[in-house]
Amino acid sequence: MHITIRKPVLMFALPMMISVTSKAQHANQDGNMSQYKEGAGNTVLNKDLKQTGPVSGFPYVLITNVKFKNCDQGIPTETELSSLYRLSDSVYANVTAHVKNIMAGTFTYQCERMEYYYLVDTVGIRDLLVTLFQKHFSTYEPGITIKADKNWDAYLKFLHPNEETLEYTQNEKILMSLEQQGDKPEKERRVDHWILFATEKDMDYFIPYATSQHFKVEEKTKNRLRISRMDKIALPIISKITTELKKEAKKYNGVYDGWKTTIVK
Repeated sequence: MHITIRKPVLMFALPMMISVTSKAQHANQDGNMSQYKEGAGNTVLNKDLKQTGPVSGFPYVLITNVKFKNCDQGIPTETELSSLYRLSDSVYANVTAHVKNIMAGTFTYQCERMEYYYLVDTVGIRDLLVTLFQKHFSTYEPGITIKADKNWDAYLKFLHPNEETLEYTQNEKILMSLEQQGDKPEKERRVDHWILFATEKDMDYFIPYATSQHFKVEEKTKNRLRISRMDKIALPIISKITTELKKEAKKYNGVYDGWKTTIVK
């Protein structure tokens, strides 16, 4: 059980405004850029919490959000990002001085940035932040949401990326490496995929699906299958392919084990 002791003077202290860069994102952070219906979105989260959350004694979630004007396709420009970091650091400093908390992450989408904190208590938080925004960040249109979330749904079901987002991010890293070597992802080439199965029988059940999708069986061992197909590897294309292979393999006790291709210039 967590017990929070606050000095009474903090209840009457003026909100602090600091200008250091991104001090709020001090934990073991992991960033993911994903494509949504209305454009790109960026999630930065404390990935250590995936193993420990929900943390006992932090049953409330605080969500602060601000809308900003200097954005490019929904994402803040470099100048705007500097201002948002200053705002984020000030919110973090005030919340931390006021109550014990865990900074869970941020989500930026469609010219709006949201920050997520888990708190042991909510007394005085709203008034503190309203004063902070009015006094130091009046150019922004702020929002403050405080609610019970003892199961940490905001972190585990919203902030934390799902399988498709993780797949997208992993493929993006591979493509960045290939493009640095001069690869042209819009050009078609042979792409090999590996899938591992619990038994050879499971593999045999999967193969008809693969061939129906025009994949060619290149290699088959006791529990490992390699298939290939001619494809382009632009990010939306390869991510759709790998996601579908992963989902279909799972039906037959299989685990998708990655892909490989040659560089095409």
